[in-house]
Amino acid sequence: QVQLVESGGGLVQAGGSLRLSCAASGRTPVSYAMGWFRQAPGKEREFVAAVSRNGLSTYYADSVKGRFTISRDNAKNTVYLQMNSLKPDDTAVYYCAAGTIYSNDNYYRRTSYNYWGQGTQVTVSS
Repeated sequence: QVQLVESGGGLVQAGGSLRLSCAASGRTPVSYAMGWFRQAPGKEREFVAAVSRNGLSTYYADSVKGRFTISRDNAKNTVYLQMNSLKPDDTAVYYCAAGTIYSNDNYYRRTSYNYWGQGTQVTVSS
């Protein structure tokens, strides 16, 4: 079992930046791939970014590529999502997730992740 706790959300103006953190605890969190998903009101939860177990491979949704950066610090069991040039469309609840993933395609799929945090709200004003 892995427990995930997100932090760092808040209200920011368009063009601003936020850094989300996800602290993992429990059963060997460093052995899991980690991802960020988001869900806006009335919409399905969507993939944002993911990072492999060793941190060497990263994956991004087209909508955030070039603006968001995912990273992990395995010594601290923490994953980060640096979000720059934020837009009102980025407004959502952001969720951290962990899963056992071996195929590149599976990083993008919700069903690949077994553990989820409670989410943190990000609101971008225009």
